[in-house]
Amino acid sequence: MTTPRRLDFKVFDKPWGSPRTEPWLENSARRNVGEVWFTPPEGAPILVKLLFTASRLSIQVHPGDQYAREHHQSNGKTEMWHVLRAEPDATVGLGLRSGCSQADLEAALGSDELMSMIEWLPARPGDTFFVPAGTIHAVGGGLVLCEVQQQSDITYRLWDYGSERELHLKDGLAVSLCDARGIRPLPQVRGPGRDLLAECPYFETERIAVSGAASIPPRSRAAICVVLSGSGRLGGQSFRAGEAWRIPESADPLPVSSESAVLLTTCLPEAIQ
Repeated sequence: MTTPRRLDFKVFDKPWGSPRTEPWLENSARRNVGEVWFTPPEGAPILVKLLFTASRLSIQVHPGDQYAREHHQSNGKTEMWHVLRAEPDATVGLGLRSGCSQADLEAALGSDELMSMIEWLPARPGDTFFVPAGTIHAVGGGLVLCEVQQQSDITYRLWDYGSERELHLKDGLAVSLCDARGIRPLPQVRGPGRDLLAECPYFETERIAVSGAASIPPRSRAAICVVLSGSGRLGGQSFRAGEAWRIPESADPLPVSSESAVLLTTCLPEAIQ
């Protein structure tokens, strides 16, 4: 039987982070945790995170592969967010409003005028947002997200609400696509309890709801599985909310048992040995 392996993780405190991290992360010290990074297998081209936000993150953009390789010897960064928890007024910014030109953007960079140009959308538990490279975006406060992204940490800040942190206006303008819109894909049913959340050349992400006995389908590529809620057993090993597991490629389904749990699985573009 395929043997899953629990991934290690790193916790990062952030000025915009939140002490409300349970049930995904124990936080008796009430740290302002912003991100939890699950340590990917060596050479893996994707990274999976949990984000906890008490306040809005900077308005930013990520480069595509070509620009990132030319200027940083790195991959670009396309990403997706799946909402686990949201305050009633929580929002995300995805792209610019219709009618904004490159000249409008250039004039607004580095100022709060950029705020009014962003397309702000309500965010609710269960929502998924897909953010291609080149899309100007911002994560709002009051959210817990599971993020899947290309393995890259290249971020260009375009506005940070007057803080003293560095902005990256030249690079940001070079890679920003005024007509780029973040996508709010509707889940596509793949089978009982299985929904496709996002699909692109860099990752394919599913949500699996378990009530009793279920299985993770066999795959020709390795996958990372994040426990969004609940507890149970995965391939004979105990799991709980907030953990991530590496699922090796296999011709056999991987059994899952739980009274009630939700898992997010994301396939790597290439099998990781």
